[in-house]
Amino acid sequence: MNFKRMFPVVASLGLAVLMSHAVEARELKAIGISMGSLGNPYFVTLADGATARAKELNPAVKVTSVSADYDLSKQFSQIDNFISSKVDLILINAVDPSAMASAIKKARDAGIVVVAVDVDAKGVNATVQTDNVEAGKLACQFIVDKLSGKGNVIIQNGPQVTAVTDRVKGCKAALASAPDIKVLSDDQDGKGSREGGLNVMQGYLTRFQKIDGLFAINDPQAIGSDLAAKQLKRSGIIITSVDGAPDIENALKTDTLIQASASQDPWAMAQTAVNVGNDILNDKQPAEAVTLLAPKLITRDNVGSYSGWSSKH
Repeated sequence: MNFKRMFPVVASLGLAVLMSHAVEARELKAIGISMGSLGNPYFVTLADGATARAKELNPAVKVTSVSADYDLSKQFSQIDNFISSKVDLILINAVDPSAMASAIKKARDAGIVVVAVDVDAKGVNATVQTDNVEAGKLACQFIVDKLSGKGNVIIQNGPQVTAVTDRVKGCKAALASAPDIKVLSDDQDGKGSREGGLNVMQGYLTRFQKIDGLFAINDPQAIGSDLAAKQLKRSGIIITSVDGAPDIENALKTDTLIQASASQDPWAMAQTAVNVGNDILNDKQPAEAVTLLAPKLITRDNVGSYSGWSSKH
């Protein structure tokens, strides 16, 4: 057998295979983004970060960004619309991580890559989020340390998405290390908003005469809670939260009860999610199904050196 004669044939076959793969490479032409609530600056920055990265990959990309407003049926129809308009990639901040599974499956069956951002969701190709357990732990350990392990603390809960439940889990782990901390409430939903935080905090302040610390699951709720305490002339409460948003930077530099926030980086998160989605489109799977970004605790002491969310604003 003449191996020399065979070699060029094998080489040309290999080249043909490589060329066919190159031809199959999919360009990111359209992307659909469904966020929990575009009333929250965090989600606006997420959508902006994703749009910026998608336009770097393809300046002609069509980006559709919508707000689900924590409404399940609204998010279902948004995914249906994305499928109808034949997007290549969907970034979803799932209103309900389990209930959205059928919509996610429908999108994937239509050949669309689905990446969950900020919260995990069943059936997605990949997830990019902050290590929310660690974020909750950092924010609540700060309260434990400030109170020297003793006092009345409230966990102000929120919409039951994985980002929130993980933060609460991390917070409870930190509080459990201090047996003299009493948790007065952990099940009130501040709805992820300033107004929700204000309303729930008014209820706490009416019910409880002594509150030493409050962990709010995000910055808008913390700001609403601080406002409620001001209105009812209550002081001496240590408020911490998660996000590291521009509003919280101001709060940490002024006269508020807010003393710390475990920062996320929605801009970097969104850019990473688009990169992961684009790689999957082109048959390159991420090393891990879930990419976790590390949070950092921003306090009154270090806020001066905090560079904020890494957006290009």
